[in-house]
Amino acid sequence: MPIHHSRDLKHWRLIGHALTRCSQLELHGVSDSGGVWAPSMSHADGKFWLIYTNLRNTGMGRPFKDIKIYLTTAERAEGPWSDPVELDSIGFDPSLFHDDDGRKWLVNMEWDFRKGRYRFAGIVIQEFDVSAGKLVGERKKILHKENILTEGPNLYKHDGWYYLMLAEGGTGWNHGISAARSRSLLGPYELDPQASVMTTRDDYGHPLQKSGHGELVETPAGEWFLAHLASRPVGFERRCTLGRETCLQRVKWVGGWLRLEQGGHSPSVEIEEPAGLEPHPWPAVAERDDFDGKALDPSWQSLRVPVDESWVDLVSRPGWLRLRGRESMHSLFDQSLLAKRLTCHRATAMTVLEFEPDHYTQMAGLTCFYNSANFYCLRVTHDESRGKVLGITLTDKGSYDELGDSEINGWKQVHLKAEIDRDTLRFSASPDGRDWRQVGPVMDFTTLSDEHAAGFTGAMVGIAVQDLADREMAADFDFFELKIQG
Repeated sequence: MPIHHSRDLKHWRLIGHALTRCSQLELHGVSDSGGVWAPSMSHADGKFWLIYTNLRNTGMGRPFKDIKIYLTTAERAEGPWSDPVELDSIGFDPSLFHDDDGRKWLVNMEWDFRKGRYRFAGIVIQEFDVSAGKLVGERKKILHKENILTEGPNLYKHDGWYYLMLAEGGTGWNHGISAARSRSLLGPYELDPQASVMTTRDDYGHPLQKSGHGELVETPAGEWFLAHLASRPVGFERRCTLGRETCLQRVKWVGGWLRLEQGGHSPSVEIEEPAGLEPHPWPAVAERDDFDGKALDPSWQSLRVPVDESWVDLVSRPGWLRLRGRESMHSLFDQSLLAKRLTCHRATAMTVLEFEPDHYTQMAGLTCFYNSANFYCLRVTHDESRGKVLGITLTDKGSYDELGDSEINGWKQVHLKAEIDRDTLRFSASPDGRDWRQVGPVMDFTTLSDEHAAGFTGAMVGIAVQDLADREMAADFDFFELKIQG
């Protein structure tokens, strides 16, 4: 769970991750696009409070979701974050509301798995007792909208009203934000007369599609902003390779209801900077990681397991990253995969590795990755008759294939490159970083999208090693470079 920080709502920096230990989040065997859904962070009583889920079974196509809701706290957003308190498992996308009287309330949606019932069964609330570290009292349903996909509840108090802000319509093209209000915390809640505070469901050509699921922040100058999700599709089939991105809108209170500052319900692509906040840019993020430190840069993410010295080694060969091979990229357990999130539609990734496999079960390379069922990998491996070979493996909706294997015996180092241009992907390789040759055909990058892969993650770019013979064959990477081109 990456955490970003800003002093002016314009310039942002990644300060680390909240969940870094298996005691906080156990993901072994969790299905693709499971795990943490819709975390919610707040600040009260001198510390940060973070509510998150762990969906071990996403329930896609099945009635049940196996959910656990957790609370962790920290004095500083950078951490360390505490071991979690387990709360309930009634639904997903919860948040914690801090009322004026000091009491705290868990707000959640309820999931109904029963035959013939609408799955999204309403919004529920229950008190959290801080001293006891558990939920207390009765769980009460405060809102139910018939046959409307309603989730992601957040509560706010403003001018004597309790406002319930909701994600509505699902995370796809019908996504939006709706609202309700009440004079009493426990209701009854009246619905906003404007059906959607924000949505693009009726605007096919808007650049920020799927806009919805937001949280509010008030600046010291009294201005209000709405952070929300949106996606930017590419290609003929309008696929969202970047997944769901974070956007910011100016909002205001009009007649006791929250409204976009520009009016209507369509988000703005550009907004004015906040008043009263001095610009605070951060140092530019380096495009190239030379692996010179003793710890990984926080921009790297691992999959299902935290980074530790058993498979990530920055010490044995200073200036190099040594990855020890474990399970395949199809595994839901122990992969040796490190990746960075793709944040723009045009980018070039490069790396160089030294790797001497002696069996076809060993591979190392550069990957463009969505999940265990949808990825490309430009990899080095071993063939019994040809020796060291280079080629592409691809997995599309779980179907595995191999493309373009060629001998590279004598290549001490293997330079690898991936060029992403909106909906296309080109791989190339070089023995020296100067004489490049294309490997395989031009490929469809949009298979790494929420629409094609039927997931929620967005595309990643990174490096991976496997050794299915269980000998922990290692590959050494001298650098990784990711150039964002817009």
